[in-house]
Amino acid sequence: MATKTVITRCAIAGGGPAGMMLGFLLARAGVDVLVLEKHADFLRDFRGDTIHPSTLEVMHELGLLDQFLKLPHQKVRELSGVIGDETVTFADLSHLPTYCHFIAFIPQWDFLDFLTDQGKRYSGFKLKMKAEVDDLIWNGDRVVGLKAQLPRGMLEVHADLVVGADGRHSAVRSLAGLEVEDLGAPMDVLWLRLSKRPGDGSQAVGRFQAGRLFVMLDRGDYWQCAYVIPKDGFNQIRCKGLDAFRQDIARLNPALAGRVHEVASWDDVKLLTVRVDRLKRWYRPGVLCIGDAGHAMSPVGGVGINLAIQDAVAAANILAEPLREGAVSEALLRKVQERRQWPTRMTQALQIFIQNRVIRNVLSMTTQPRPPFAVMLLKRFPWLRRIPGRLIGMGFRPEHVRLSEVSDP
Repeated sequence: MATKTVITRCAIAGGGPAGMMLGFLLARAGVDVLVLEKHADFLRDFRGDTIHPSTLEVMHELGLLDQFLKLPHQKVRELSGVIGDETVTFADLSHLPTYCHFIAFIPQWDFLDFLTDQGKRYSGFKLKMKAEVDDLIWNGDRVVGLKAQLPRGMLEVHADLVVGADGRHSAVRSLAGLEVEDLGAPMDVLWLRLSKRPGDGSQAVGRFQAGRLFVMLDRGDYWQCAYVIPKDGFNQIRCKGLDAFRQDIARLNPALAGRVHEVASWDDVKLLTVRVDRLKRWYRPGVLCIGDAGHAMSPVGGVGINLAIQDAVAAANILAEPLREGAVSEALLRKVQERRQWPTRMTQALQIFIQNRVIRNVLSMTTQPRPPFAVMLLKRFPWLRRIPGRLIGMGFRPEHVRLSEVSDP
């Protein structure tokens, strides 16, 4: 089969949020960049769709926010849950020091298509679909490119920098021999969709019941539902049968009883195997991993996509100008990790605390849970909700675009 060879400044493996944002920002700053995505399109369901204020702030700084919010979306200004029989608001985003005081629920494929369209405004931006990275090109101990499988042949890309933004099962981090530290997760998630009806309301609601946790995310005309289960518990649920699964959902939320038949088969239920991990070292000479490739996040708080975008902004701020001149030094790659390592560790520490102290306990309960003291404080003193609102909405170190746009000649 024929092999095609191309040369670029930066080759990015993975067309997810981190890869597409980085590709767009680098091209906007005058860097030639090629993004490789292994799928034919971005249409994959049950991906992170929560665009938090930190990401909306980046879009505002880029002058793209008004155009972006023309996409169909739902706004959420508060996050609430039902613990046993008690309804509690956990987080209030209305007081954030950001341009937007809400989470925008936008299908990830729309977000990625939007970034693609913006990237194509620049001659240096290239996107190759159906290109699955399966090898790196080495010159001694330095990565100088990558190889990808195409539907008809091979693509060989020579680049001054290879960026792995190819998710939690990253081929790049494996091929680069970067060591992964597994932090563990006590649960998995079953994703499904149920129709939305008038009168349902629009708030994202988590329901904590004895042995069960159920989350509903507003997707306009339907609910994207997350049924949280103990780690590796899916086979046990399947053995009980689909009817028992439907009945369990109806018990969790009686308003859904007339809709659970929409889960027609197990094919309508997608398993997300939850992983929380991070690389001890995000880089080697010529290669850098960001987003889930550098640190797989728990779904707790829905912050994964936004942390990945913050990585991309930081990487672009640090690397764009050197990349215009050629290969970047190992010291600069280290600088990216140093910039993003602290917020990553802090976010994962908070997620692991919630996983182990809240979710694990709820999943093991046989009697109805009661709101813990800290949660009742949020109910009694509403201003306290601003604290989790800030952590969820902005994170520990929100990034800002420092790059000027470089016009094409």
